[in-house]
Amino acid sequence: MVIKVPNLRWLLALALFLAALLNYVDRNILGLLATTIQKDLEISNQQYASIINYFLAAYTVANLLSGRLVDKLGVRWSLALFVAWWTIANAFTGMARSFGQICGLRFMLGLGEAGCYTASPKAVSEWFPASERAMAVGLYSAGGAIGATIAPVMVALIADRFGWRWVFAVTPAMALLWLLLWLWLYKSPASHPHMTDRERQFLANNLAVTKAAGAEPKGSEFALWQRVLREPLVWQLMMARLITDPVWYFFQFWFPKYLRDVRGLDQKGVAIMWMIFAAATMGYTLGGFLSGRLVKGGSPASAARLRVMLGTACLAPLIGLVPHAPTVMTTVIIAMVAACAATAWLGNITSLAVDLVPQRMLGTAFGVIACGSALGGFFMNKAVASVIDHGSYNDCFYIMAALYPAAVLLLWNLRRRVNTN
Repeated sequence: MVIKVPNLRWLLALALFLAALLNYVDRNILGLLATTIQKDLEISNQQYASIINYFLAAYTVANLLSGRLVDKLGVRWSLALFVAWWTIANAFTGMARSFGQICGLRFMLGLGEAGCYTASPKAVSEWFPASERAMAVGLYSAGGAIGATIAPVMVALIADRFGWRWVFAVTPAMALLWLLLWLWLYKSPASHPHMTDRERQFLANNLAVTKAAGAEPKGSEFALWQRVLREPLVWQLMMARLITDPVWYFFQFWFPKYLRDVRGLDQKGVAIMWMIFAAATMGYTLGGFLSGRLVKGGSPASAARLRVMLGTACLAPLIGLVPHAPTVMTTVIIAMVAACAATAWLGNITSLAVDLVPQRMLGTAFGVIACGSALGGFFMNKAVASVIDHGSYNDCFYIMAALYPAAVLLLWNLRRRVNTN
């Protein structure tokens, strides 16, 4: 007898949440251990920036390739491949003995991790109607933030007792369990054996508009890429992410170092980062909830995303107050507000792409958009390393305070388009 699972789509969203959680635990370990690893392997700030940029260079390339791979292989097999790849790369990082080895392994990590964020939006487009997409995107995105929340405590406990290398050995077993769950769970909504008749009818009614909104262009691979790259929306969203995503990368890769190098915390003390990443989790979920409520209240889906983004862009610049915070706790509170705003923005700009890009070419288009994220992080890392070597962190915070208002200006002309979607 086949067991029917009510609201199966939300169980799939939970699986995406867990994939993002593993993704961010693996990604954030290095930043949390940065000062410790730098001392052990005699790595400079410029070399540390280079390690991150090897990751981001691979992440940029993988965004383009993984998006097309998702469209070709489908969500089920492509995401399984990505998770297995990055888990192996992260596990071997604990065995690295030199700067060059870490660079190579972080490059391999970047090749795998990008796929999580090209496959997941397509999964949402296949399983969720417009009124639920932002909440689904917020849920799996919150998995990343919760992974980042767990990581500081996990790193502090394991590194203090067993040494930093053992931290990289934690996630492979969890990834194996996830792979078994995912391959059993994810199938097409048209033929899933565990879906109830009620949910099948709900999806048939509510996804009809999505399927009719556009199809992958017929013809060659060149024709597909030509259509994607000629779409102004793709370039606008890519540039917006290039401008704003560096703030989120800064929290992951540099803020723990700031707390150690400037605020004087030790490796255990850096565990306070969990509060900032918990606030980021709230941003993902709250941003999705607010835009979802606006859609249910009658607002066009894309217009709802943009309204929430405009609101969060008013809060994110508070990061510029960090240098003037009198205490560590005040610093953390300001960072919590900025991180919450940053992730609410990020969740809604992802939903905006899902709303406006035809489903069958979404993986490819989203890969191009996500390249802006990786490129922004790449340039940010080099700039931050140079600034702190020749000055202080203060200028970094002042520059980041201006990024979200600049992105609002870039997206302002979308207000006419989104009101019809």
